[in-house]
Formats: sequence, structure tokens, C-alpha cells
Amino acid sequence: MPPTLASLVHHSALKLTVRAGKDRLDVPVRWAHVSELADPVPYMEGGELLLITALQLDAEDPEAMRRYVKRLVGAGVVGLGFAVGVNYEEIPRALVDAAEGEGLPLLEVPRRTPFLAISKAVSAEIAADQYRAVTAGFAAQRELTKQALTGGPEGVLSALAAQVDGWAALYDASGAVVATAPEWAGRRAGRLTADVERLRERPAPASSVVAAPDNEDRVELHSLGTGRRPRAALAVGTAAALGTAERYAVHSAIALLTLTTERSRSLHAAEQRIGAAVLRMLLAGEPDHARTVAGHLYGELLDAPFRLIIAESAARPAADAGGDPLAGLAEIMESAAARAGEAVLVVPEGERLVVLAADGGAAVTACGEYAAAVEAGRGGADAVRDAAGGEEDELVVGVSAPVGPIAAAAAYKQAEQALSVARRRGRVFVGHEQLAAGSVLPLLADDAVKAFADGLLRALYEHDATGRGDLVASLRAWLSRHGQWDAAAADLGVHRHTLRYRMRRVEEILGRSLDDPDVRMELWLALKATSAE
Repeated sequence: MPPTLASLVHHSALKLTVRAGKDRLDVPVRWAHVSELADPVPYMEGGELLLITALQLDAEDPEAMRRYVKRLVGAGVVGLGFAVGVNYEEIPRALVDAAEGEGLPLLEVPRRTPFLAISKAVSAEIAADQYRAVTAGFAAQRELTKQALTGGPEGVLSALAAQVDGWAALYDASGAVVATAPEWAGRRAGRLTADVERLRERPAPASSVVAAPDNEDRVELHSLGTGRRPRAALAVGTAAALGTAERYAVHSAIALLTLTTERSRSLHAAEQRIGAAVLRMLLAGEPDHARTVAGHLYGELLDAPFRLIIAESAARPAADAGGDPLAGLAEIMESAAARAGEAVLVVPEGERLVVLAADGGAAVTACGEYAAAVEAGRGGADAVRDAAGGEEDELVVGVSAPVGPIAAAAAYKQAEQALSVARRRGRVFVGHEQLAAGSVLPLLADDAVKAFADGLLRALYEHDATGRGDLVASLRAWLSRHGQWDAAAADLGVHRHTLRYRMRRVEEILGRSLDDPDVRMELWLALKATSAE
């Protein structure tokens, strides 16, 4: 504890007597300062015990003393020490009344007690308090280090919560709560997800102080990791601001958890290299070798149906280069899999990300939710980027159907097909199942398809432009009725012989037989492509 007015009053060598403000002696004293100025306020920082002899004060003037004491209180002075037997034999009544009126503790200093003795006592207590804090801080460091070696991150959190007499929580790279201490703090930690997300957007190291929901605690948030993008975050909740010893404990916890995070980062890189080897073997048609290399790390992933996911980030000029959608997707999927106890294989390939994840598992679900969130926010984000005159990376994701290890190469092709369709349709996420459920007609919007259609039908359009018949409309009606003459003629309002004549003219002009199903298919798609313009 820092020195207080009460501890100075109880100091046997100082012989101080309280003349006013007896109920306010528990305030900390930051320093003892001597000043005989009529207005010492410009030289005060707050928290001082001011020592005077009233050499330049009219201490018997009630109005002057009220103004003097009021200014001291406003400047944060916590107490006034008045030396008797120097200029006044006793403290004037005007000063006592003013101090009582403002609630400022007034201490009588006997003549035999020099101000220097009071300053030394304050300094000694401050030094002792700092020594206690440093000693407690080192003890906390030893305990936290011990817990880091034996109990891991959970042990560090438990020791930290005990040291600060509060609670602590660890968040992963996605902002989800990984662990808390004590366990009851889980709900409080979960309410701070939005604050953790904002902290993660800032370059590491970063920290902030937030008020917990319902004003339950004062919470400090700290990013963890040595890279530009934080790998994790630490929350520390306490009832009041941290003291020196508690601050040592928090800094130690940050260092230890950062070391743990960076070590995990190295292990993660090694796991990715193994994952890349497993993926190459699967795509090469060697599932047995892949299973051997996968071992316990990815073995369970190959024992059940999985989905192969390919994500791409179309690199474009960016006003804000801080965002990396592929890294964000990888973090989301890995965090979701870790929380669910699933294995997930993530292999970065330049501007691509290849992922093997359990069918119906948390990682696949997280991928879909992340893509949906990106797509939902793309409109507003585009408007902001356009206004700023820049763009940023776009995320495109293709997902295969559920397969086993033997069909990994086929799944890769399925994911690439889904990715291609997603890119063509301007979608963020397309699953292989959606390809069969959709329509081929949107694909006809391709410029090459339109050019082919225009070339195929140009002669018919030129014929119709001369006013010698309506061959294009007749062809469309006949094809839509699957070559049924009577039905198509009725649709056109002409005799079926007239329609037969027109179809012969179509064959003559195009030099193709309508009896060929491939020709009919090409003509129908060409009509659809030109009508979509």
C-alpha cells in the first residue's frame, strides 16, 4: 500500500495531530511538498501533502483562507501540514474552519518535527511500497512461468486471475473464447467478442480498456503475437485499475502467452507442410501412402467423407492492404475445427487455399458462414472502396461433393468447377451440388458464346430483314414445340405447310439438317443467347 495521511499520523516519530478532516485520512499521498507561496497551485500535480508555515499568508483572514483552501482542493492536494511555533503558535481558527468546510485534512506539525522528516517518511513508504510491488511482481512471474511449463495457457490464466483478484480469458485468432479462469468468467468473456474483433484490426502489439457489459468490471484487452496480425488476445477483468504488482503479472502473462502462441505458430507451419504432402499424395492417387503420412495428425480426416474446398483471392489494387480474405478464412476454419475437436487440412498455395474438411463438420459450416458474411457485406464495401478510388481482394470459394480418399482428385476437379462458376456468376461461394441444381442458361452470357450465336444466326436475321419471311421466329416456335408441326404452326398462326416451307429455307440458308439433334441443340442455345441480350 502507498503511504496515506493515516500512516503518517500514526508514525511515532513525526508526532502529527489532526485538526480537520479526520474522516479523510485514508487517501494515498504521492509526495510531500513544501511551499510558502500564496498560490502554490500552478506547481501542484495532485496527490501531495502540502507543508507550510504561513510565511506569506494572512492565516487569520477567514475569506482569504477559504479561497486558499478551495484552490488547494481543486488542484488535488490531499492534505495540508501546518508547522506551529514558527509564524503562528497555533493554527489560526480561520484556517481550521476553511479546512473543515472543504473537507481538507489539516495536520498540525510540532516545531521539533522538521518538514524534511515528513518528506523522508513519505519517500521511504513510497520506496517500500514499490519494493513490495516489484517483489510481488517477480513472485507472480515465477508462478506464471511455472504454470506455463506445467499447465499451459490454461495454467497461466488461472495464475493470472489469482494474482489480479479478477478473471482472465484467452481468445483465438478468430476472436472466439478459448479458455477462461475462473470458469464462471466464460459468459463475461463471450460478451467482449466485438471489442476483441476491433482490437485484432489494429497492428500488434495493441491494447485497450473497455467497460464490461452491465459495468461489471474494468477489462483490459491485449493482442498476442509478434506478427502484424495478432494471433490471439488476452482479456483481464478486475473491479478496479491494476496496481504495480498486478501490472507486472499481466505483462508476464502477455509474454508467456505470446511465446506459446509463437511456438504454436511454428508447429502449425510444420503441420501445414505435412498437410501439403498428404494432399499431393491424395491427388496423385496414392491414398494408402497419404494415410501413412497423415498419421494421427490428419488420419481421422481420411476415415470419413470429407469435402475439398478451393478458395481464391483475386488480387487487385487495394486502398487498404491490411485485409487478407484467405488468411481470414483459414483462421475461421481452423478455429472452428479446433473448438469442435475436428481435424482440418489447410494448404496455402499462393493466391489459393486448398482445404480438406470433414463433411458436415464445424469447419465446412464456418466456411459457408464466412463466405455468406463476405457476400452480404460486399455491396456496402464496394461503394466505400469506389468512393475512395481503390479496390481490395475478392474472395471466391468452390466446394466439392463429399468424397473419400480414393476420389480426392475428382473432388479437386469438382471444387475447381464450382470455383469457376462462382467467379463467372459473381458469387463468393458455390458448392458442387449447386451446379446440377442451377441452369446452364446463365453461362450463355459469356462473350464467346454470344459471338458464336450471332455468327450462326446472322444469315437468318439478314433474310428476315428483307421482309421475305419470319424464319427466326418460326425456328424458335418449332424448336420450342420439339418439332411438332401442328402445335408450332398454331403458335405462329400459319398453316403447317407454310411452316414446313420455312424450315426447309432455314436448312438451305444455314446448310445444316434440322434432323441432326446436335444442330437443333446449337440453334436453340444460340436463340437463347441472342434473346438474353
